[in-house]
Amino acid sequence: MKDIVFELIEQEKQRQREGLELIPSENYVSGAVLQAMGSVLTNKYSEGYPSFEGINEWNETEIAERTLPNYRYYGGQVNIDRIERLAIDRACRLFHADHANVQPHSGANANEAVYYAWCQPGDKILAMSLPAGGHLTHGAPVTRSAKIYNFISYGVTADGDINYDELEEKALAEKPKIILIGYSAFMKIPDFERVAKIGAKIPGCLLMADMAHVAGLIAGGAHPNPLDYGFHVMTSTTHKTLRGPRGGLIISRGKVSSPLKKPEHTLENIPTLIDRAVFPGAQGGPLEHIIAAKAVAFGEALQPEFTDYAHNVIKNAKALADALLKRNFVLQGGGTDNHLILIDIKSSFGIDGKTYEEALDRVGLTLNANALPSDKGGAFRPSGVRLGTPAITTRGLGVAEMEIIADWLHRVALLCQNPNTPDSDYDKIHSEVHNLSLRFVI
Repeated sequence: MKDIVFELIEQEKQRQREGLELIPSENYVSGAVLQAMGSVLTNKYSEGYPSFEGINEWNETEIAERTLPNYRYYGGQVNIDRIERLAIDRACRLFHADHANVQPHSGANANEAVYYAWCQPGDKILAMSLPAGGHLTHGAPVTRSAKIYNFISYGVTADGDINYDELEEKALAEKPKIILIGYSAFMKIPDFERVAKIGAKIPGCLLMADMAHVAGLIAGGAHPNPLDYGFHVMTSTTHKTLRGPRGGLIISRGKVSSPLKKPEHTLENIPTLIDRAVFPGAQGGPLEHIIAAKAVAFGEALQPEFTDYAHNVIKNAKALADALLKRNFVLQGGGTDNHLILIDIKSSFGIDGKTYEEALDRVGLTLNANALPSDKGGAFRPSGVRLGTPAITTRGLGVAEMEIIADWLHRVALLCQNPNTPDSDYDKIHSEVHNLSLRFVI
């Protein structure tokens, strides 16, 4: 008898095929990435690391053929080592890095590993506040890291950009161990050069960028790379705009050495300090089937077609934002410079974000309710919604379809204003969404 789990998987496959994913942190992976995730590599335990010797000098064929001593705690690692080295090499080439740790299970794990590598309990970390658009792991009081480290927050200006004057003032006054640029609801391009100059005034300050949302845009050359402006570390997820499996990634600049020997606590040694913080500091066995899928995704991102994709994500986001503005939507920051749009739906149409999210679910459009800076609506009834274009761009939708989507978003917003709207009005839009979705098969 077929397990009911597989029936539910088929239902989810159908939901994704017949609707449009507008959540900016979601995407569709390739068949090759799915195949790697579902491989026999899930059977293998591989605590430790492969050798990094020669990894920056060899081509992929040499990496895939060489057998080197490793820093593992289990036998039978020849193929595992080769796959993980390929993932590391591809990540380094994608992001102009000296080293990559591909083992973190998530972006949150990646962030915590960097904190652990560089800070002691109670040390100060300067990061964007959650209400301003930062991430939970950047100091939200409910998280574990906020109980260990002393997070100091900076915010955004009225036009939605980072408040660099506030950031600089707090950095020079507090002298944090880490200045962190990162976000989950921010639509501008950070001024990495200015932040790097601020960090250079503070001895021993690690410059860290959490680029989970825009890593794919960076890889595709559509967004600046913080490592090119003097940042020491960049963390990321490997899904979102990067179109890989769900997982984490840490890339860094500096000296790469054996993780068996504890290095001196210097910025130059940050790659090895991070390796030791990931394993054995924070994690046990890495998920080698996911690491293989990361390697496949990184390989796809190195292809010329991915550059086109990254630029099209931004082109579609700007087109969608413009179409929404024409329909009287109020957008945080007045629009977007990346893949993400934040709508003040409360000011736009007098409804809360959760009500709007649930109404859009009814017609096959998926986004998420999201708090705005200084939001009074609470976590479950915020004033905003967050949407973006990575997934629909993967499916092949273009600027023309952004106008259609904006029209649907507007029509649903108007329906939400009347609690007695008949189901048939939603059904009509759902049918239109369904028909368009099937023109762009996943």
